[in-house]
Parts: sequence; structure tokens; C-alpha cells
Amino acid sequence: MKEKSIISFGVSRRESLFIGLGGLAAALFGPGFVSRSFAAPAAGAPASPVSDAPSGPLVLPLLPYAYEALEPVIDAETMRIHHNKHHRAYVDNANRILASLPELAKMTPEEIVLNLDKAPEDMRQGLINNVGGHINHSLFWLMMAPGAGGPPKGDIAAAIDRDFGSFDAFKTKFSDAASKRFGSGWAWLVADKAGKLSVISTPNQNPPVMDGLKPLLGLDVWEHAYYLKYQNRRADYIREWWATVNWDFVNNQLKG
Repeated sequence: MKEKSIISFGVSRRESLFIGLGGLAAALFGPGFVSRSFAAPAAGAPASPVSDAPSGPLVLPLLPYAYEALEPVIDAETMRIHHNKHHRAYVDNANRILASLPELAKMTPEEIVLNLDKAPEDMRQGLINNVGGHINHSLFWLMMAPGAGGPPKGDIAAAIDRDFGSFDAFKTKFSDAASKRFGSGWAWLVADKAGKLSVISTPNQNPPVMDGLKPLLGLDVWEHAYYLKYQNRRADYIREWWATVNWDFVNNQLKG
């Protein structure tokens, strides 16, 4: 079955080889907000879902870099398990739910979580958890890159200075949101419909798009994202993670 969609909210020239434009959120944020994203194959990454995975509209994206590419910040085994086990499970579970929901199965992931009223009430949380997990992780892999990090440049740097006062102030606020998220969830830099930036924290796999917000940068603080290397030291993971931030992608999110 043809892949339904994996989201992106702005792409670089390099990423545009793998990410096609979509139209779901044009009504929310204008043209180009959402697109279908196909990450480039990476060395050591799986070429296709395992043979017993359920078929369906959602497909696990390949990473645009090798599992070991973000070392020493994120080790290869964590990336392999995170991508090929956890993200794959979200995709497989979502496809199982969508098998009995043909109307929603025709939609993009973003449309699905914005149209939960079309699903039976007892299936809605499963859709949030699994389709939301697919949305969040498909962005997360692209929000990081080998040899990245450092201070932002361009439009995102100016927007951060405008809405937070300085990059250091933003970084502190974002890191604080990530460290204080109780249990599992995410920290996000988001933009509202007017383009104003803010930092939020979401529980579990709730995607910001459900609240009408455009995700620019996100950090996964579920334990599976860092525990093999950092154990219970979430603060160390947050501090080191800044060296992986793909500001080019964040800039493209802002422009999209």
C-alpha cells in the first residue's frame, strides 16, 4: 500500500530530495506547512518494515544518517532501538487501529489527529498515542543532524531574540521544560498562527498540531530516548543534545 504521509513543516534543498509538499495544514498556517517526508536511507538502517508488520497507510521512514552518526551524544544502540523498535511500534499499532477505520486511513497523520471525532471514542487515545508518536518521531529524526548544534542563525535566530530576549534565555527555558516534564513526553519550540514563538511541554506522544501549533524543534524525553547512555541523568542528556540540533531544518520549519 502506498505510504500515506510522514510530516515535515519546511525542508532544505538536501531534504527536499526526500520530502514532498503536502497540503493538510494550509488552512491553519498557509501553504507548505505540511509535507510528506521520506528520509534518505542510512547505513545500517532497515530498508523496509519487518515481514510480519501489518500493512497500512503509515510507513516507518528511514533515517537520513547512520545510527551511529550522532555519537557521542546519542549512541548507536539507542538510535537503533528508538527508531527500529519504538517508532516502528507506533507505525504498526497505528496501522492496526486504522484497519477498521477506512475513512481515517485515507488521511495524513496530521488529519487523523485533527479528526478524532470520526473514530469511536475507545479508539481515540490509541490514535493519539500511535499516530502522534509517528508524527513526533518523523520530525525528531530531521531536527537532529551529525556535526550540527551551536547557536542558531538566520530567521530563527532573529525570532528567538525577538520572543525570548536571547538564545541563552530560550535555551534555558526549553531545557527547563524538558527537565521538568514529569514522566514521559516532549519539550517543543512552537509557533502559533501569528508566528509568535513559545516553549511548551506535551505529555506522552501528543503532537503540538493538535493544539493548532507549528512544531519547530522538539526534544524527546521518554526514557527510551536516552536511558542506555545516560541512565537516570536526564539533565545530562538535555545538555548534550544541543550539539545535535539541526538549525537548518528549524529555519525551514519557520519558513514553511
